[in-house]
Amino acid sequence: MPDETFTVVLGDRRYAVQRRWARLPSGISFGFISDLVVDRHHRVHVAQRGTTQPILVFERDGSYAGSWGAGAIGDPHYMTCASDDTILVADRDSHQVLRFDLDGTLIQALGRRHFPALGAPFNHPTSAAVAADGDIYVADGYGNSHVHRFAPDGALLKTWGMPGQEPGQFTTPHAIWVDRFDRVLVADRENNRVQVFDRDGKVVGIWGDFYHPMKIWVDDRDLVFVTDQIPRISLLSPDGKLVGRCRGAINGAHGIAGDRDGNLFLAELPPQEITKLERL
Repeated sequence: MPDETFTVVLGDRRYAVQRRWARLPSGISFGFISDLVVDRHHRVHVAQRGTTQPILVFERDGSYAGSWGAGAIGDPHYMTCASDDTILVADRDSHQVLRFDLDGTLIQALGRRHFPALGAPFNHPTSAAVAADGDIYVADGYGNSHVHRFAPDGALLKTWGMPGQEPGQFTTPHAIWVDRFDRVLVADRENNRVQVFDRDGKVVGIWGDFYHPMKIWVDDRDLVFVTDQIPRISLLSPDGKLVGRCRGAINGAHGIAGDRDGNLFLAELPPQEITKLERL
């Protein structure tokens, strides 16, 4: 079979699909890849579960640059790169949200490690996001059905949500993002929707037409990327209108992030690999 480069389109952008983009040194293999973020230096930080190297780092050409998080992170689920160049990691089965600098130094921890709490932070949290004023929002989505809001110093300010299918209720809040318009977007996975809240937890919108939405990422044009288990990537305008869709991954992207050049990176479900969608 000829070696082909496939292309996909999302909205007004066309991408070349580069599978197996990340190159590991000989003797190292991926664990269960869960998510990734791109820092201001164009380095891609990849979260993987079930290994002694929870975060792997790759340069912009896909070459291996090192790892961090050993001994500090037990089960990385989703990551977020904040505007202050820190990275928040939802350490799912350790019941914490951890904050690191770009060198992997732990600088903040939310939650009591290895002490899950029903109805309170945390019980297998899934994702964290940071608002422009520094408040931290956490989707507490496997053991609980909540969103928690914290002050920058880690003080708990508010909790909302409960199990169910009504507006404001959740069945696995799986990912979270705070956009430039002070809206909190939550992937309500088993309810097949993205719920949109104001900063205080009031429902201001519900976006449907997803099958088990997984990760949310918003670019510098305020366009919203949502991965789901079809598998596919959906591109939405800021008001939730569908403007593009593609496949792009072999078995679906559990995680997605982009760089300042408009390229996208996908953390693929097993078989584990990193796929780059290079902007053409």
